[in-house]
Amino acid sequence: MPWLTQLADVARRTGFEVVEEPGWRTRGHGEMYPIQGVVCHHTAGWNDLHVVRDGRPGLDGPLSQFWLSRRAKIHVVAAGKSWQNAPSTSRHHQNSNSIGIEAENDGKTPWPADQLRAFKALSAELCNEFGLTASRVCGHKEVNTSKVDPHSLNMHQFRVDVAHLMTNPANGVDDMPPPKDLWQYELKVPYGDQENPTWQAGNILANHGTWLRKISGQLDAARIREESQTAVIRELATALGNAGGVDVDAFLARIEQALDRVTVQVSISPEPEE
Repeated sequence: MPWLTQLADVARRTGFEVVEEPGWRTRGHGEMYPIQGVVCHHTAGWNDLHVVRDGRPGLDGPLSQFWLSRRAKIHVVAAGKSWQNAPSTSRHHQNSNSIGIEAENDGKTPWPADQLRAFKALSAELCNEFGLTASRVCGHKEVNTSKVDPHSLNMHQFRVDVAHLMTNPANGVDDMPPPKDLWQYELKVPYGDQENPTWQAGNILANHGTWLRKISGQLDAARIREESQTAVIRELATALGNAGGVDVDAFLARIEQALDRVTVQVSISPEPEE
């Protein structure tokens, strides 16, 4: 296979911002063989695009075809072979037949939600472009026993999400808003009202608080009634006992046994829309 000059177009299908690094179409250590896999990395540093592009002492660049910034910006670095995975334990993930994605991360910082979505979306589009299944997307740690990247990611779940995105790009994990935006993420619900017609994390918690207060109020009222009724029953039983012929303790025991068999159901329904 020749140089992979379609990579920028493939990256744009993700919907994330794409930057074409100058000279990327002719950058590489030779032409590529037919693509058989995708290898996911973390860079082990910050602001290290230049390392992926130009290399480091003892290892010339490019070190991967893509550099994915922590802000989910996809940089296309090279169209040719890169030194991303050697020695490899997989014949499908050699330097000459796999595409590398280096994601900016120091190897311990939690992954930003947008960056992780871009990571999966780019992997999915690469699989679609080169006719691969999601099973061919591997972490560096899975195809090179001396590596630990990408840190903390469950690659099995990563592949599940990639497979979903391959066939549902508009409705997959990439469509979910960042966690901080979920607080205001709107979804219509059947119990909405004019003031709060949609499901929002902040509003639903407020609704639940209102409902719990209503339930608590009903339970308090029921408890007060039960205590009042019990007091009345005791007074009546005492009065009967004083009149003679009634065992007050046995009478109260029978009443308590009967009350224990009573089931009370509390039902709180949302108020109807006006």
